[in-house]
Amino acid sequence: MPNLFSAVRVGLDTLRANPLRTSLSTLGVVIGVASLVAVLAVGDGLERFVRSQIERTTDLQTIGVRSRTSDQVDGIIVPRQDVLMLNAAIRDSLAAALVTPADVFISNQGAARLSGGRITGNAAVLLYGIMGDAFPKRFEIVAGEKLSPAHEASGERVAVVSSALARAYTGAAADSAVGQLVRFGEAEFRIIGVVADEAGDPRRAAVIPWTTMAAAAPTAVDRSATIEVRVRDAAQIGAAVKEVEGWMRTRFGAPGERYSIEAYSEMRLEQVRQGIMLFKLTMGTFAGIALIVGGIGIMNVLLSAVIERTREIGIRKACGARDGDVLAQFLSESVAISGVGAVMGAVLGLAGAFLATSLMRQLTKATIYAAFTWKSLFAAAVVAVVIGLVFGTYPALRAARLSPVDAMRNE
Repeated sequence: MPNLFSAVRVGLDTLRANPLRTSLSTLGVVIGVASLVAVLAVGDGLERFVRSQIERTTDLQTIGVRSRTSDQVDGIIVPRQDVLMLNAAIRDSLAAALVTPADVFISNQGAARLSGGRITGNAAVLLYGIMGDAFPKRFEIVAGEKLSPAHEASGERVAVVSSALARAYTGAAADSAVGQLVRFGEAEFRIIGVVADEAGDPRRAAVIPWTTMAAAAPTAVDRSATIEVRVRDAAQIGAAVKEVEGWMRTRFGAPGERYSIEAYSEMRLEQVRQGIMLFKLTMGTFAGIALIVGGIGIMNVLLSAVIERTREIGIRKACGARDGDVLAQFLSESVAISGVGAVMGAVLGLAGAFLATSLMRQLTKATIYAAFTWKSLFAAAVVAVVIGLVFGTYPALRAARLSPVDAMRNE
């Protein structure tokens, strides 16, 4: 062990004695590591931004539990007589059993006759009965307000309607429908908000409190209920699906017979992960090329050092230094060069990543920031050690295998 420390000290002293050569051999590693760290930091920041957008603006992290209400027989849809009735008690039990942080809601979907305002003839509306906090994120409010927990708790008959319904009601601009009364079935509701029509769906629709669904569409309450589990962190969707499936299986049998489980985001989140990973791998490939060039530079410098210091190596071996001591000396030089380059490259790469994301924010108005993680720092450290060992091994072995007599004879 003392011999190893002595070999490392000699190697570091040699580097300090040749600062220009050391700096030039470090430059390639600096550029390579800076590129790698910048790619990882920007990639992690991009992934966080995409996830936050998914969680904030879509329902993609929602798991839906639906009863099977019909069967297909000879190509014909036949209603089931025995239907699993999903109710508030099942929703409460499932919410209490989940370990993954999530909000659990129950909703209904049905249809009713539509009348009021300028609506004439035989008209119908597609109804969504929701709990107060479960307002669908895909619906964009264009006028008025959305439903709240207070509306549900009070049992007030209020509705947020689609723009198509609002225009049909007023015969004019959609926002003028806010505050008007509309009739769903036999029940009268007050319009408090208007949402944009869903792309490709011109149907008249309305979102109402779950507690008022029975008044608007009595037949839809029991058979069409859906339990929705909205996972707070989209990355945990897989774990939440397993929990929900396990809980339902122990009480109502395997999925598919009486109910189905739909994970809306699992496939799309996997697509996001694949896209980000492809970005990192593609850009990381270019960074890897720069690292290889830097490693070759280290190897060339050490090979030149072996030639220049052949007599010195011979004297050391004649004084008792073993092959392993000489090997350790040159490997320590290589690792030291790559280590210093990695530290400098990591700092430069992070600075570049923060600058790049700042430009992205200015050009796109997207709230994307570089993400510094310990994984990036660990990757830089590992790269430094690997580059130093891989490209320093051959020069170190060449130095260690020199014969003392031949080395000392060298001029």
